Amino acid sequence: SGGQQQRVAIARALAVNPAAILFDEPTSALDPKMAAEVMRVVGDLASDEQLQTTMVIVSHDIPALRRVAAALVVLDRGAVAYAGPPAAAPAGTLD
Repeated sequence: SGGQQQRVAIARALAVNPAAILFDEPTSALDPKMAAEVMRVVGDLASDEQLQTTMVIVSHDIPALRRVAAALVVLDRGAVAYAGPPAAAPAGTLD
């Protein structure tokens, strides 16, 4: 399935101990259950204190990003609309 392929791709990327992993819409084209599973894996990685890898996630799934991100950068028509912690985003910025 697509979710399994995403998890395999994440594992393959981690195998070389990268300084950064870039995710481009990691949950697109996945059903809600698989999307949640992939974001759970990303969240587990984000909370792993031994993993010293920066993760950059490009996504339209704002609720999922709020759960896993330490910092968000929101672009609106190519300009930065917000940059900072998810909890400090002004109302409407992340809708």
